[in-house]
Amino acid sequence: MAIYREKDIFERRNAANEAKKALLERFKARPAEDDPQVLARKAERQKILEARKIRDAEKARLKQEKLAREAAEKAAREAAEEAARIEAEAKAAAEAKIREAEENERIARVLADEAERKAKRDARYAARKARVGRTPPGFTAR
Repeated sequence: MAIYREKDIFERRNAANEAKKALLERFKARPAEDDPQVLARKAERQKILEARKIRDAEKARLKQEKLAREAAEKAAREAAEEAARIEAEAKAAAEAKIREAEENERIARVLADEAERKAKRDARYAARKARVGRTPPGFTAR
């Protein structure tokens, strides 16, 4: 089993200095802005950005077309629903008129039947009044 040994302050300081030197070397080794590789990468990034802009514009155009198409379909659907609603209301109104006419006809028949019964009753009453003074058959006076 290995024994763990802590680094002392000098070892830690030397490691930090070496890391700083390596970082500085890497920074200095970086190519300049006018280097052909850097320019090629920058041009490549610019092409990618332009292609992305074109794709985004195409995507936005397709989205607008889709929204316009959906709005037109919705308007057509609402117009059809409105026409169906108006037709249904007209049909319901016509049925209501028919029902009302049938109800009025039934009421007129009932009133005519009642008037006929009343006329018959009044005729019987008048006939009975006309017979006053005569004794009804089967009735004997005392």
